[in-house]
Amino acid sequence: MDVILLERVENLGQMGDVVKVKSGFARNYLLPQKKALRANDANKQVFENQRADLETRNLERKKEAEAAAEKLNGRSFVVIRQASEAGALYGSVTARDIADAASEEGVKIERSQVRIEKPLKTIGIVSVRIVLHPDVDASVDVNVARSEDEAERQARGENVLAREEDVEAAEDGEDGEEKTAEFFDPEAQAAVEGEETAEEASEDNA
Repeated sequence: MDVILLERVENLGQMGDVVKVKSGFARNYLLPQKKALRANDANKQVFENQRADLETRNLERKKEAEAAAEKLNGRSFVVIRQASEAGALYGSVTARDIADAASEEGVKIERSQVRIEKPLKTIGIVSVRIVLHPDVDASVDVNVARSEDEAERQARGENVLAREEDVEAAEDGEDGEEKTAEFFDPEAQAAVEGEETAEEASEDNA
């Protein structure tokens, strides 16, 4: 189906372009969202008559979106989900879930504005693109965790999937490095040698 775009549509075209799209995409999205008109002679004339108004409204929406993007960029939203010890979610986090998490923080984001290639299936922090206007994007962090405490730890940069034995091994390794450093420290080595010399002298006197 050929349609006339009434605004810029990502990966499709600019306002006023006549493009060919699948009929389902046109009927289910472009036409009901008033992003396009069927490309016939009558609608082409309608578009030309409305072009100035459409451009003015588009500019106003763009300015509003830019102001919203300034407030939204860099925000972080927490989504709590059950997951395995390895971090795999029992389910997934969708665009709707992200929009709902933002809403709980007092930020209105439409599900259709959230851009993720596929639902999130592991815990962690993911940068997500939010399309506020055809020409304006914002970026937010989605912190997927098993608890609020875990979300806070992830936000601090901790690896919450590290097993306790791995942490203990790392700490043991640090202790070992300290002992090795002491062994090769000249002053520490001299002190050790001094103690050995004193012990040998005591044995000789005995």
